[in-house]
Amino acid sequence: MHDIVAAGARQDGSAGRRFWRGLGELAETPAFTESLHHEFPNDPEKENSGVNRRDVLKLMAASAALAGLSSCTKLPTQKIVPYVRAPEEIIPGKPLFYATAMTQGGVATGLLVESNMGRPTKVEGNPLHPGSLGATDIFAQASVLALYDPDRSQVVNYEGRISNWAAFVEAINRLRDEQKATGGAGLRILTGTVTSPSLAAQLRALLAEFPAAKWHQYEPCARDSAREGARLAFGQPVNTVYRIDRADVILSLDSDFLCSGPGSVRYARDFSARRDPDASPNASPHASPNRMNRLYVVESTPSNTGAMADHRMPLKPGDVERFAIGIAGSVGLAGLPESRSIGQFAGSAWFEALSKDLENHRGASLVIPGEHQPAAIHALAHAMNHALGNAGKTVFYTDALEAEPIDQLASLRELVEEMKSGKVDTLVILAGNPVYDAPADLDFAKNCLGAKLRIRLGEYDDETSELCHWHVPEAHYLESWGDARAYDGTVSLIQPLIAPLYDGKSAHELIAALGGHSDQSNYDLVKDFWKTQSAKDAKKPGKESQKPDKVFETFWETSLHDGLIAGTALPEKPIAMRGGFNISSQQLSPSAAAESLHIVFRPDPAVGDGRFANNGWLQEVPKPLTQLTWDNAAMLSPATAAHLEVVNEAVVELQLDGRTARAPIWIVPGHADGTVTLHLGYGRSRAGRVGTGIGVNAYALRTSAKPWSADGLVIRKTGERYSLASTQMHHAIEREGKQLDEPSMAAFDRELVRIAPLEEFRKNPEFAKDPEERTTKALSLYPAMPQSAEYAWGMVIDLNKCNGCNACVVACQAENNIPVVGKQEVAMGRAMHWIRIDTYFRGGLENPETVHEPVLCMHCENAPCELVCPVAATTHSPEGLNEMVYNRCVGTRYCSNNCPYKVRRFNFKLYSDWTTPSLMGQRNPNVSVRSRGVMEKCTYCVQRINAAKITAELEDRGVRDGDIVTACQAACPAEAIVFGNIKDPSSRVAKLKAQSRNYGLLTELNTRPRTSYLAKLTNPNPELSSPATHQRKE
Repeated sequence: MHDIVAAGARQDGSAGRRFWRGLGELAETPAFTESLHHEFPNDPEKENSGVNRRDVLKLMAASAALAGLSSCTKLPTQKIVPYVRAPEEIIPGKPLFYATAMTQGGVATGLLVESNMGRPTKVEGNPLHPGSLGATDIFAQASVLALYDPDRSQVVNYEGRISNWAAFVEAINRLRDEQKATGGAGLRILTGTVTSPSLAAQLRALLAEFPAAKWHQYEPCARDSAREGARLAFGQPVNTVYRIDRADVILSLDSDFLCSGPGSVRYARDFSARRDPDASPNASPHASPNRMNRLYVVESTPSNTGAMADHRMPLKPGDVERFAIGIAGSVGLAGLPESRSIGQFAGSAWFEALSKDLENHRGASLVIPGEHQPAAIHALAHAMNHALGNAGKTVFYTDALEAEPIDQLASLRELVEEMKSGKVDTLVILAGNPVYDAPADLDFAKNCLGAKLRIRLGEYDDETSELCHWHVPEAHYLESWGDARAYDGTVSLIQPLIAPLYDGKSAHELIAALGGHSDQSNYDLVKDFWKTQSAKDAKKPGKESQKPDKVFETFWETSLHDGLIAGTALPEKPIAMRGGFNISSQQLSPSAAAESLHIVFRPDPAVGDGRFANNGWLQEVPKPLTQLTWDNAAMLSPATAAHLEVVNEAVVELQLDGRTARAPIWIVPGHADGTVTLHLGYGRSRAGRVGTGIGVNAYALRTSAKPWSADGLVIRKTGERYSLASTQMHHAIEREGKQLDEPSMAAFDRELVRIAPLEEFRKNPEFAKDPEERTTKALSLYPAMPQSAEYAWGMVIDLNKCNGCNACVVACQAENNIPVVGKQEVAMGRAMHWIRIDTYFRGGLENPETVHEPVLCMHCENAPCELVCPVAATTHSPEGLNEMVYNRCVGTRYCSNNCPYKVRRFNFKLYSDWTTPSLMGQRNPNVSVRSRGVMEKCTYCVQRINAAKITAELEDRGVRDGDIVTACQAACPAEAIVFGNIKDPSSRVAKLKAQSRNYGLLTELNTRPRTSYLAKLTNPNPELSSPATHQRKE
């Protein structure tokens, strides 16, 4: 409580314009000030012992030798298996890449997967795919770890006993005979969202054979509101495609479109392309020639998209709806419900400025509703986009992506009622985990027992499989064939890179078995479908002379190579608003008392709806804005926390409509007052060794009537505490430095991030430079490094584009064999990530500005770490890389103590798993797996640098700009990271470093970092006040 009060007092005073990472830093508490002088937050050197490490070293005469011995760990014996006849395409040490796709919520993102000696080891984006353009998100990056997860289901089970596929097929054949008599009256199939043309064809063929059977769909984070909103607006479901790169003004109504939902990877790319302050040659290749866009965000829970906003307003969920109605009225829409509460927005400077901005940018504006907003708000957004002339310009409509665009909650509710009434003989569940994630009021776990035979296809033997008679292991997408549609309708082909590691089967194979075709392979099912489609296409006028078989083989090979079927994007659908369009108050959330607490449910930024709960990479990646790992929490605003008299990590009981859950508190600046956010995806009881028993099950409070938000929440304090592992204040850099002759005063005022409004930048392009820098490059005690090398590697990170999505963090982990350490080690500051994303706030606690700053090894030309290593384990390469020689490292950690950027990571224990055989297949063979007692850090992906140099040498040429793409750069959806040779003045990185926005971190220390940053620019509305207040709620 004292931190909140002190922080509030300081932000209202002289500290209101300073950047801060947490409440402790803003309040300048003694605990925070003391932590700046400790290498690790919880002083792990003293854990479990009364003698600390330094005292031990003082007593040891041979300290260096003993340190070396303590860091030695016997590595396991490796087995090698030679090829008798090696496949022609496999060359040891040379990876191959294959195009495939991964689906989330049924929507595909195109990928290129790296294969080393037949093992998929790394995921990249497919540059030919419209949904990725070569980038990825954290889920795609982490999916390769799931492939090798030893907790994956490995065999067919029947009533808890090991069985096999043949026995299952035999049981299915008996089932078919029984169902034929009734036309499948007792057969029900439950799937997730299906966009796969081939799987949809199989399901329809099965339903044609059994006309009385039913196909149900359910996703816990389904897009029901978007579908129903389209029906309200147009009379039919449609797919909405945004052209964000064409929009000058964007209004987000609680939509995190940059980091979640269909098309988010592409939308992040399109948005960042419009954040370049000019269209100079130094800008991204995807940059628009138009001016910077302007983003307004109205939201309840702070999001990555909200952090990128030029203007942001935190509101309760019901107020977001009323705000949307007010804006709709201001742009000329009629037929809107009247409400006194709308008046609280009308007339405010924020509201009026937004309304004018939208009006002034007709045809170049965009209104984007959040996926979880009510259907009425989606309909309003469609109406506003039409009224503003955006349809056909910044927003397009196509036919629905889904094969069967239905209301999934209604479909699940119908299925539950039928199971409850005994109408279901056989329930077949394809993937999904409804026992865990179905709404609490439906009590799926109890009611599914009404089905006499329950069959489950799933990657894990989880909560749902536990209640099923038959469990069939599902093949990972990297082990199976398939197809699916991207956000714009483009059909993506899914091809395997490895044979199933276990007895996994795909949904295609299970449906084929239900249809009496168990002898057909996954490959044949998909290929035969597209062969049939190709034959139909060959009968079209003008194509009769072509040989169908030859045409198809060419088509098939081209499509597999490209990872997509060309020309399958759904065409734009000219569509008009329904006549007499109106929104009634009954279609909105009912008004709640002002003092009523609201609860908001959102998919977790790391584990989604819970399907990724057993993925250690995702559990350990710090969540954006909160930096929490390994848990979820009840998140609320500082004002609400002060009102409830609760503090971080205090356990409270959440009571909602007779249901309860216990959760720890986490205070989040910028959160809407009177609102609590609880992320989905935790509280799993049967996820695997990594995900079981972690966090709070939010589904226990979620109902089908109010799946995304509800009022009437009651919070009861329990007096208990629960430790949360947040990296928010780990590796904090002391802002003030002192000169020796000025012991009592700050010599430097170090703003670690630089930000300015666009107009200020135009008046003072050099604002990011530090005029008070006291040192010069010419004055240094460091030995001069040779400059004769052909290349000098460097990196630039554009803070104007980085949205903090964490794709770079997980990509780096996958590429560089970075281990998972677990919650307790993270809490002690021992997380091993080579990249951390520091989140800085500025301004009031109720709605601060937010800036993300990725921090990795700076590869300093005057590197403080190199001179203090007693065994020369840290060295400087001729090309400017700050290198680690693992075999020399004896674990003194002097380099880490001397690094001002706090980017070095030490293996306190043997974190890398040497005992689980399946996990060894995932590791990058070109990167050493470190052992206990070894220091590590970012290497600029030196293995990729060397590979590019070898290729260039074989081709008798130099390394070209763009030949080397680091793992973080490749993954970044926003193209915020650029790497290359700074000696080449024509390279992108050299041009970016020449920009006036370019600055280095802690350059006053004369470290001469090779990694630099481009300062962030905002584009505020001129009619609103200064950055300190323009983002505040009026």
